[in-house]
Amino acid sequence: MLAKQMEAESLDHKQPESVAAVLKVFAILQALTEQEEVGISELSVRMAMPKATIYRFLQTMKSLGYVRQAADSERYSLTMKLFELGTRAPRYPDLVELAKPEMERLSALTAETIHLGMLIESEIIYVHKVDSRHMLGMYSRIGRRAPLHCTAIGKVLMAWEDPGRREALLANVQFKKYRDNTITSREAFDVELDRTRVQGYGEDREEFDDHIRCLGVPVFDRHGKAVAGLSISFPTFRYHEERKAEMVQLLHEAGQAISAGLGCAGYPPALRR
Repeated sequence: MLAKQMEAESLDHKQPESVAAVLKVFAILQALTEQEEVGISELSVRMAMPKATIYRFLQTMKSLGYVRQAADSERYSLTMKLFELGTRAPRYPDLVELAKPEMERLSALTAETIHLGMLIESEIIYVHKVDSRHMLGMYSRIGRRAPLHCTAIGKVLMAWEDPGRREALLANVQFKKYRDNTITSREAFDVELDRTRVQGYGEDREEFDDHIRCLGVPVFDRHGKAVAGLSISFPTFRYHEERKAEMVQLLHEAGQAISAGLGCAGYPPALRR
């Protein structure tokens, strides 16, 4: 049904040329999902497109790695790259919207930088932030990547990760030294993860950025999986150890509210050993 709709729209001469080209590409991709291998002649008949047009699009998709061509039959099929692209799509599209009011509340209460981060490959990526109300705060941006081993968010995501997946992820971590306090070995990081699980929050003690301390807690989905981390970042001159318990409590309240929005009934879920 979708392929037919795309075919009809792609033949609509009222469409701008660039839009028509995009529609044709997606129509070809859709057709390739319907059988393992297909030839240019068959695609041309099915989609009512000239063979030269089909060939041009297929060669472009092949050069980009989304389509392969069999050496013996010269027929075309999809590669795993399209599947990999799909797996990177956000699995929790409402997460940022759920987190925004809680992050704004944390910002109002603490006046510090608030981050929401998720796991991507063997790093974390900041998907939302609220800037500090002060002139001096932590430099960051949405879309910035950061290491797992020396960030509060990275630590809580690893502390509550499934053990098998944790092993696979940490196998790709180089434990690079960024600052004097950076953890630089797997053994030391395992000790840190044990401490993180026991105390219920993660800490960055000037391990990634100079003169920056961070506290972080996990955010869970309805299956009890840690899908994100929420953190407060302080310049060291505004970080006060005697207020740590208060800050962690505020983080947990926000983390629980966001997790509840994702369907988590009990916060936090049982620890993953």
